[in-house]
Amino acid sequence: MTINFENEFDEDLEELLGFPYQEVAREVIAKVLEREHCPYEAEVNLLFVGEEEIREINLEQREIDAPTDVLSFPMFPYEVPAAFEELSEVPEAENFSPESGELLLGDIVLCIPRVLAQAKEYGHSVKREYAFLLAHSTLHLVGYDHLSNVEAAGMEERQEAALTELGICRE
Repeated sequence: MTINFENEFDEDLEELLGFPYQEVAREVIAKVLEREHCPYEAEVNLLFVGEEEIREINLEQREIDAPTDVLSFPMFPYEVPAAFEELSEVPEAENFSPESGELLLGDIVLCIPRVLAQAKEYGHSVKREYAFLLAHSTLHLVGYDHLSNVEAAGMEERQEAALTELGICRE
């Protein structure tokens, strides 16, 4: 698996967050993909930003003029979540990296100030909030959504199961 990390937040994230954030990202994304039975090695772009940057992206992409904690931009519009067999219906060049052969899942944009604030607000560790948002976003990259209560409950269950397996639990 390849994760392309890009830090536009301009701070040392390992020092700020207090844990090896790249290692945790790899573990969380890999666990979610394993639980969803992804048959491919995958590539994800992970961008770290501040509140103003994520507000601008949210406005540009979703026409919502407000900051948010995380945004996900899947490369493939799955009809059914995690139905990886759908990928065979489109030319391989559209979904796989020509260099690595990995499945191009998409982009995650994570707002670092929101990670820190929400960890405090929800009374758990920064690592837990960070991992939760990555699990949530990875599920979006493979086609899950939370437009209904049933969908939201399903995503929540999947997120919690992955994090529990990793030992990243609510404190």
